[in-house]
Amino acid sequence: MTETRFSRLSRYCTLLVTVAIWALLAWSHFHGGVPSHHFLAQQELPAVSNGWGGLLLPVLTWLLLSRIRQRVFGPTRADSDPTPALRRALYGFAGALLFGVLISGLFTAGEPDMAGNVMLGLFALAFFVPIYRPECLLGFVLAMTYTFGAVLPTIIGTVLGLIGWVVYGVIRRGLVYVGAKILQRLPATQ
Repeated sequence: MTETRFSRLSRYCTLLVTVAIWALLAWSHFHGGVPSHHFLAQQELPAVSNGWGGLLLPVLTWLLLSRIRQRVFGPTRADSDPTPALRRALYGFAGALLFGVLISGLFTAGEPDMAGNVMLGLFALAFFVPIYRPECLLGFVLAMTYTFGAVLPTIIGTVLGLIGWVVYGVIRRGLVYVGAKILQRLPATQ
């Protein structure tokens, strides 16, 4: 795929997300009103209307797809084949989408404790998989928008992404470096 085709596909995806969120908001409006969700599902905390998703989700989609395009087709990758990077981005998006569906499903089924435990498992996964990438945030937010609106998943996904960056990019890298230094100092057995 070329950068031009990816840019065109990004515009179509942004348009599709825009139409979908506004259709969902219109449907909600005519079927009982646009719902609001409280932070951490605590009534004493402020509520955020799903209506903000009509603005946030198209902008977020466009920004994250632009970041993916920069990473895959950027100047450092000008001579290389973008197919493996696009494939990794697609896998990251699909994995985050499935993870978001799982969390939403558990929460909707009345299992918020189980959903919390699954979220904790994400920190272990972050040691092996770069969950901080834009495709992961996009998949996570899109999967959870119907259940929680767009604002709360964006906030939670951003925080999880930052934690994932620290785990994968700092802690993991530090442990690999220390492990390599220890292995270099061991006497060679022959």
